Amino acid sequence: MTMIMYLLHIIGALSMGFYLILPFVVGKIRTLNAAAQEGAFTSVRSLNRIAQYGLVIQLLTGGYLMTKGEYSHLWMGVVVVLLLAIAAIGGIMGKPLRLAAEGVKSNRDVSPEQGKIRTFSTILAVLLLIMVYLMVDRTII
Repeated sequence: MTMIMYLLHIIGALSMGFYLILPFVVGKIRTLNAAAQEGAFTSVRSLNRIAQYGLVIQLLTGGYLMTKGEYSHLWMGVVVVLLLAIAAIGGIMGKPLRLAAEGVKSNRDVSPEQGKIRTFSTILAVLLLIMVYLMVDRTII
């Protein structure tokens, strides 16, 4: 059972890898024409939803795997808080993504939404990098 959980945990981690490339993708959307921007925002919104499902997989499988190992309480707490922060920011980013896609479709200026998406995507990438570092080096905490 533990090997299945490891496999699911790795699959969840791969789905979250989207957040690492997201700041670069969002930075290039601005240079696209209107139709391509609409498609890009819609695609990013769909990929964000998939990453959110990956976060749920991470939470469930990670919780199981934590019961099977020796981890400090501080490390477990920090990892759970980081995971919840990533989930919250990813969820909050959904509204600006939806508004940006709708705004491009109706020929409206979407600069405020793009700014929010860029900020959220950068925060998500940084939080995910911290999470990966903590997963690799558990002795730091």
